[in-house]
Formats: sequence, structure tokens, C-alpha cells
Amino acid sequence: MTRAVFLDRDGVLNEAVLRDGKPHPPANAEAMTIVEGAAEALSRLRERGFRLIVITNQPDVARGTQRREVVEAMNEKLRAALPVDEIVVCWHDGDDCDCRKPKPGALLDAARRHGLDLSQSFMVGDRWRDIEAGQRAGVTCLFIDRGYRERQPEGAFVRVDSILGAAEEILKIVSRRTQSAAIS
Repeated sequence: MTRAVFLDRDGVLNEAVLRDGKPHPPANAEAMTIVEGAAEALSRLRERGFRLIVITNQPDVARGTQRREVVEAMNEKLRAALPVDEIVVCWHDGDDCDCRKPKPGALLDAARRHGLDLSQSFMVGDRWRDIEAGQRAGVTCLFIDRGYRERQPEGAFVRVDSILGAAEEILKIVSRRTQSAAIS
């Protein structure tokens, strides 16, 4: 089985727009800026054999404040700039679906489609919902702490300061696991 790094989109791979200390997606593809270090981080992970799967909640479409084609254009810009294998979008608002983080459905479905070993996989996010979804899916979670004024994640996770820091930490964890397995 293959391992993966699941990645949130807004605030992890592209800059989030802050309003009242809370992150929001950019208005459109033209306003979308890829975060510094994202291409290098993802390339390093890809070189180590990770599948790279973006998992993003985009409830503004269901709320009628954003058009689906605008979100799809942003996702295309991301695909063109970064080596991602898939972008999984939850278009819903509310908690009635299994694919909206903090529920793990989107991660579990992607794992089935790609034949992923969740015990060897990771989730990188900048909000508590990302971390909780990863925890529920059974992956190791890394929290990019952007200092948002909102609920913080709970439970087991590794705190990092950037996507590049997350990639470096993932590679260290994999190295420790490999050394541990070799000793056993």
C-alpha cells in the first residue's frame, strides 16, 4: 500500500484571507497566492513516494456566496503550480455529509480510491477541523499554527510554522519509523 500526505488548501497551500482573525478562501484564482515554500515542500514529499491529496471544505458554494466554477478555477491554478494527485472538495454546508471536515469521509474515500495505508499517512492543516478529520481517519497530523482567533485543535498533533516545516517534520517522522522498524 501507498502512503499519502493529505493537505488542506486555504491557509496551507495558498494564502488565506484573514477577516476578524479568521481565515477565508481568496475571492478567485487571480487573487490566489501560493504560499512560500509549497512547491519545494510538495516536491520533497513526492520524491519520497507520497501521494499528495488536497482535502478542502468549500461551503460558500452551498451558501450561494461563491460560484462552483470559481472554486474549480482556483483548484486548476493549484494543480498547475503544485504536484498534487487529486483535489477533493466538499461543497456542502452544515454537518449532514460525511465529506465535510472534521468528519473523515473525504480522507477515507481517497484512501480507498488510491489504495493508501492510513497508518503511514499524514494530514497537514491550519484549522482544528483539518486536524480532527485526520485524527478520525487514523493519520499523523501536523498543524500549521497561523495564530487564528478561533478554536485550536486538541489531541495528538505536531505543531509546525509552515508547509515547508510540515514536510521536514514528516520526513523526520518517516526516518524515525524506518529506523525503528529496522531495529525491531
